[in-house]
Amino acid sequence: MQDRAADSAIVTPTQAQQQWHDMELGMFFHFDIPVYKQGWSWRSWQDRPDPNLYQPTRLDTDQWMEAAQAMGARYAIFVAKHCSGFCQWQTDIYPYGVKQSSWRDGKGDVVGDFVASCHKYGIRPGLYASVSANGYLEVENPGLVNRGKGGDAEAQARYVRICEQMTRELWSRYGELFEAWFDGGAIPVTEGGPDLIPILEEHQPNAIVFQGPPGTPNGIRWVGNERGVAPYPCWSTANTGTAEGGTEEKRFDGHPDGQLWVPGECDVPIRNHDWFWAPDREDHIYSLDDLLEMYLCSVGRNCNLLLNANPGPDGLVPEADFQRYVEFGEEIRDRFSSPIAATTGDGPTLDLDLNGPQCLNQVTIMEDIAHGERILEYTIEALTDDGSWSELCVGQSVGHKRIQQFDSVRTPHIRLRVTNSKATPRIRQLAAYLG
Repeated sequence: MQDRAADSAIVTPTQAQQQWHDMELGMFFHFDIPVYKQGWSWRSWQDRPDPNLYQPTRLDTDQWMEAAQAMGARYAIFVAKHCSGFCQWQTDIYPYGVKQSSWRDGKGDVVGDFVASCHKYGIRPGLYASVSANGYLEVENPGLVNRGKGGDAEAQARYVRICEQMTRELWSRYGELFEAWFDGGAIPVTEGGPDLIPILEEHQPNAIVFQGPPGTPNGIRWVGNERGVAPYPCWSTANTGTAEGGTEEKRFDGHPDGQLWVPGECDVPIRNHDWFWAPDREDHIYSLDDLLEMYLCSVGRNCNLLLNANPGPDGLVPEADFQRYVEFGEEIRDRFSSPIAATTGDGPTLDLDLNGPQCLNQVTIMEDIAHGERILEYTIEALTDDGSWSELCVGQSVGHKRIQQFDSVRTPHIRLRVTNSKATPRIRQLAAYLG
């Protein structure tokens, strides 16, 4: 093993990022006016749904949080303004939203309901508000007027002011937010984008930011797909932020020598390919085995898993979806809540005594990321009957958490042997399980 850098040179996360890593599971809530006009696309630039179609007569954001809690989610993100442009809070930035709907006499505020329910259930709230696309205002990715063509400085300046006011309202009215979620990033101010970082620093300095503008603090990145699967190895560090120019991520797996801490978040809909509710799509709900594989390939690869919910036109999470969240949460708790044994320590080798011969088939490794990602390569070994060591698995990145599975073995003792690292490994936990 070789020390490649002094401790002081290793990139470390902010305190807010450390807290984000510990959340591990989040729930996304995609609910918007296109639910009431099936088949409509905001890119049609016409025939937009009438606000009065928006009638979630049984809306119950407490029920949403019950679904999140059953799954084990510790944070939740609501789509306050998606690409349709429909605003789901009380705003005058333009006349298209709940304020223009007859629902609740035009006084509805789904954002407020969502945040209140998050607090009630002990779940950290976050908000999605896209600035890269807006069907109502005919803005297309990466955030340019004239359906993405740009070329109108005055119209672009108006759109910038709208985006800045939108984020100011959402970030200042509802208390502390855990995560601010952009979709497609935001083009730089110098290229005609909104100046969002000062608003963020004023109102939500501790919020984690997904795909934010270049230079955003507390950043996290996309992993390159919407399947809930991170690449491996997957490092929390990279040499660029989450997006450049608002649209193009440079490297989905990060870089072990990266100079920025920007870990990955794996977003995926519970219904395969369906971010929003559609009728007769229960057969698209991912199986329990599918969800477990996503968990192992997201949380188990040093990322967070953000699993989407699809509230229906009545404003409720459908029962079939709800039950799958319950099953998924139970499966994760059954597999990982009670290790056979666990330990902590520093150094290139860490022994775990299992208190006599035990059967196991999976391990978790967690670095103390307050000191950065130090492990570059490692081996997990089991003690055999003849006193020698047998290799169970090998790996590279660990970071917040690495989960590895292998064929069941019976052994009284396992060990983690770090074969390459940046500096002295600091292990928050090594744990053994039989799943």
